[in-house]
Amino acid sequence: MRGSDYVELKAFAAVVERASFARAADHLGLSPSALSQTIRQLETRLGVRLLNRTTRSVAPTSAGARLYERIEPVMLELDAAVAEAVEATGRTAGTLRINTLGMAANKLIAPRLGRFHRAYPQVVLDIVIGDGLNDIVAGRFDAGIRVGERLEKDMIAVRLTPDVEMTAVASPDYLARHGEPKTPTDLHRHVCINWRFPGSGALHRWAFEKRGKKLEIGVEGALISNHQEIVVEGALQGLGISTPTMMSAFMA
Repeated sequence: MRGSDYVELKAFAAVVERASFARAADHLGLSPSALSQTIRQLETRLGVRLLNRTTRSVAPTSAGARLYERIEPVMLELDAAVAEAVEATGRTAGTLRINTLGMAANKLIAPRLGRFHRAYPQVVLDIVIGDGLNDIVAGRFDAGIRVGERLEKDMIAVRLTPDVEMTAVASPDYLARHGEPKTPTDLHRHVCINWRFPGSGALHRWAFEKRGKKLEIGVEGALISNHQEIVVEGALQGLGISTPTMMSAFMA
């Protein structure tokens, strides 16, 4: 295999795995135009179209899917061989792929990026943020960050944070108009802002605890969202009572 062959095939695999020229270009450290040119060179050399492109998406053709199926294990083996060669030098290097919630990315990962890079300058962080929570294994991620209540039963996980105490909050304007609830059951008479879990579509149930007794309730209101900023902004603008959705986080 010529060096250019490997580069072209690696670029092709990156596009297929990320279903996006932009994300693949970021991963490879290329501009989207340079990556597109590399794919065109590969298709011209092979004499077959490998990818179907639209303005919004990219997907392999039948020929492209067959090619990817054949080269994927080879690429994995080559990457592993390179990693072993680097490991023999005593340096920590390679790519670390993490799939995480947006909230966890902001609160746990972002503040530590500089410190991590200084400690491991040869490690490339490939951080994919998606509240839909992709399958870690199928997506070829090395790890994922999940809230405790959304861990799969067979996941091996390490706790990253202690349990986070959640508080129901509302704007002064809302409380002036509707009064202040005194007990969890009072929330049934109030307008509340719901959080919908991406992926499953289930609504978050509010959990309360007093003297060791736990209570979960479902609430209703004028706003439902799976985006934290929308939920917070809705509460600030007086649409109802809200509660944070970030609980204890685990690295799986």
